[in-house]
Amino acid sequence: MLRLIPPPASTSRVVALAIALALPSASAQTDDALLGRIDDLVADVTPRVVEYRRHVHQNPELSNREVETAAYVAAHLARLGIEVETGVARTGVVGTLRGGRPGPTVALRADMDALPVTERVDVPFASTVRTVYNDIEVGVMHACGHDAHVGMLMGVAEVLAAVRDDLPGTVVFLFQPAEEGAPAGEAPAGAEQMVAEGALEGVDAVFGIHVTSSFEVGELKTRPGAMMASADDLRIVVTGKQTHGAYPWGGVDPIVTSAQIVTGLQTIVSRQMDLTKAPAVVTVGRIDGGVRSNIIPDSVMMIGTIRALDDEMRAGLHERIRRTATSIAESQGATAEVTIAGEYGYPVTANDAALLDRMTPTLQAVAGDGFDPAVAPVLGAEDFSYYANEVPGLFLWLGIRTPGADRELFPPNHSPLFRIDEDALPLGVRALAHLAVDFLAGDA
Repeated sequence: MLRLIPPPASTSRVVALAIALALPSASAQTDDALLGRIDDLVADVTPRVVEYRRHVHQNPELSNREVETAAYVAAHLARLGIEVETGVARTGVVGTLRGGRPGPTVALRADMDALPVTERVDVPFASTVRTVYNDIEVGVMHACGHDAHVGMLMGVAEVLAAVRDDLPGTVVFLFQPAEEGAPAGEAPAGAEQMVAEGALEGVDAVFGIHVTSSFEVGELKTRPGAMMASADDLRIVVTGKQTHGAYPWGGVDPIVTSAQIVTGLQTIVSRQMDLTKAPAVVTVGRIDGGVRSNIIPDSVMMIGTIRALDDEMRAGLHERIRRTATSIAESQGATAEVTIAGEYGYPVTANDAALLDRMTPTLQAVAGDGFDPAVAPVLGAEDFSYYANEVPGLFLWLGIRTPGADRELFPPNHSPLFRIDEDALPLGVRALAHLAVDFLAGDA
């Protein structure tokens, strides 16, 4: 059930300047005085953004379980006088900030969920939370930086609420659950469900940021078109005929058949897809079958992931995977049941080229030489794709590795050793705030 939290009678005031930002000024076409105020407010809010991020980090919650995180966010937005809707897509929060002048509507997105990972980072605010995930007791950690996303967007809300009278339009804050995928049996979830429940109604464009240790603090990167891959779950069940391991001719061996299928799947990418168009990957990550060394089992189950950066190639991969698996199984006297999609069936995350072109001056002004509009695409996936399929969208990478630091000290996302240089956070807040203001003003 949705619950509306009315704004309080008065909006909390942003307190005195804490940190001076030495970053270039934004687009001269937007009111310089307004942008100057925003930069001052970003500097002021930065210590609190760090606090927000650390609070969320220390209290992580898995997908569709972000109850306390959602309450923390909703209370913050309500204190700022922002209209708040809770319970969207189960635990999502949507805040609506109406500016003092009429204009378009822009959405800013942050994901709230953590991962079933036991933290091994030695910081005072490390997570000690444990819970049950898919019937297994696990540690819980913000190992993908969603805590930083939440903290930054809370800061952006604070900044923009302080200048609401000067905003020509509306800003929608999307605090989304379940980007990492819901537990089994709870799909659809995350961005897909947020869209289905109307979170983008009336929105003209949407912006999002993801932190990454691939880049250094001060770097802000994006690209036109496909930026992140589609991701589809793959499940293949090969059924043969059980027999004694000493007499394989007495049955049909699903293990040998499965081994041939795994090899065949790799030739789809290497021999059947035009990789000059875009890269693709088919990975089998788990194979289960059999109980004893001398028993050939009845069946084998394998699961994996399918990644593509092009929608047409994605469809081609699906078709070829089904054909390859079923044909190889048939050739051995077995059968193969192929199931594609499910928990992580995300589309390609593609940036709107016209929106990127329009907002490039803003991003150049905010990040200076740290801005790169032509970063290479990756085969990781993001459900921001659901928003960008509905309205023009622009997704950005924000570097969080200390400049000059050894890469081994900043492991990749999803590692139990994943860590963030918090000096990166002000640039993220500033980028989202400037994007929103410049888009609303029509001055990018």
